[in-house]
Amino acid sequence: MQHLSRQQLVLLVLLTVVWGLNWPVMKFGVTGFPPLTFRTLCMWLGLPLLGSFLLLRRVPFRIEREHWRELAVLTVLNMFFWHTLAILAIQSLSSGRAAILGYTMPVFSAVIGAFWYGQRLPARAWGGVAAAALGVVLLLWHEITTLTGKPMGVAMMLLAAATWAVGTQQTRRTRMPHSTLTISFWMTVATTLWMSLLSVLFERADWMAPSPAQWAAIVYNAIGVFAFAQVVWLMLARELPPIASTLSVMFIPVLGVFSGAWWLGEVLHWQDWAAVVLVVLAIVSVLWPAAKPVPQQG
Repeated sequence: MQHLSRQQLVLLVLLTVVWGLNWPVMKFGVTGFPPLTFRTLCMWLGLPLLGSFLLLRRVPFRIEREHWRELAVLTVLNMFFWHTLAILAIQSLSSGRAAILGYTMPVFSAVIGAFWYGQRLPARAWGGVAAAALGVVLLLWHEITTLTGKPMGVAMMLLAAATWAVGTQQTRRTRMPHSTLTISFWMTVATTLWMSLLSVLFERADWMAPSPAQWAAIVYNAIGVFAFAQVVWLMLARELPPIASTLSVMFIPVLGVFSGAWWLGEVLHWQDWAAVVLVVLAIVSVLWPAAKPVPQQG
């Protein structure tokens, strides 16, 4: 595996903490508040911060017309599906359960890489895929057997994870000659307009003023997610090998599960504990570097 610089290691740790804690923050923010509107407000606050950072770094905003189509594809796969489906799904799921399902992304990415891009997937990785599938079945089974369960939330999170996986594969292969900050800015602009449109179409009748606590959740998302974590993720996905750029995700669902239980008082069932173990094992099996063969003497 490529050696990580101190800066990259620090960014991975911060990314893990910010995204892990964001699951209970999002769950709290959309409780009693329109979810699409919540996400829209987060993005409108985060966008100027991201733009100001580009100005301070003197990063050019311009992307040539010939790259617009590729930018649009990356935006839809990395942003539109994820931000729309995840914020809707978390209303009906616990924050920890949503985090577990959302961060099956590396496993989806491994399978997509094997079947779509012709990447060789070792036997242990297929075992990891089976472990992740079993974890999802456990969560889905609990949702179906619980009267208040919402299997549609499970389906939305899995679809969000799968499309994010395709987007990650595409991001690693992009040849756009532009800064990751520039690409992230325009992806955020397009997604902000998309979320605004959905909010107007489906939630206008439910609009209300956020409470101070909800504003705190919105600000956390604006600064932590859209002005920081999203940019860091895209940067690592472009600059590092797959194994390095996705190291932190194996800890994000664990942090999401236990922070949600501690802060929101979410009850953990045995299916949740089993799913955490299975999904982490699956991600480790997919991402852990293979042992190098020992050269024979002679």
